Amino acid sequence: MSARALGLAAAVLLAQAWAMPSARADDEACRLDLGRGWPPATENYGTAVEQLFFAGARPALSLTRLPAQRVESGVQLIAGEGEGDWTLRYTVADERIDVWSGGKRELRVGQQPEVVQVPMPAALARRVLADWQRVLGTQVPAERSAEFHDGEVLLFVVADPAGGEPLRFSGLQPGCGPATALMEQLDLMIEATDDSDEKRFKRWRELEESLDQLEQSLAGNAG
Repeated sequence: MSARALGLAAAVLLAQAWAMPSARADDEACRLDLGRGWPPATENYGTAVEQLFFAGARPALSLTRLPAQRVESGVQLIAGEGEGDWTLRYTVADERIDVWSGGKRELRVGQQPEVVQVPMPAALARRVLADWQRVLGTQVPAERSAEFHDGEVLLFVVADPAGGEPLRFSGLQPGCGPATALMEQLDLMIEATDDSDEKRFKRWRELEESLDQLEQSLAGNAG
């Protein structure tokens, strides 16, 4: 299967997975199952996947999905030079990275993942980064550490607005509050990596609309 065909198939699976709420909330409050840093017993696995997917790059924004059974996947947003386009990259492992073999855990990092990447307008990419920084930074308290989860785990990494080390947020898929907009935007970015140029422009417009709605929501909450 070609990288592009595999990317599209995986995008469909991811879109279905993102639509399944994993966070728990009651009728009165929204508490995301996301915390700061690495969940216990996850760092070695997550680091191996990120290093394989990043391939030496330093994304300004990344989301890596560590599923319970399927192959790992992720999206990376890499800054361009000056005012040039950024790179939007969608990566899917060729085979599952985290496996048990002979009664031992094995991290299969000696593989070539399927990668599809497209240019993304710099102004739009910066908006995505800024809004993800804002949502994650305000919705996940600084004192809340990431918790261990048996099932699939999401790893968000965003550049620190203050210029320090990148900020890491880990846990279950957001199922309530402003963070759900990030999942909608993620789907649009994944779809954009498999679109023709003409259709990709449509995805950018849809992404801008989602960002507009998110920013209006955040402004309303702040007011």
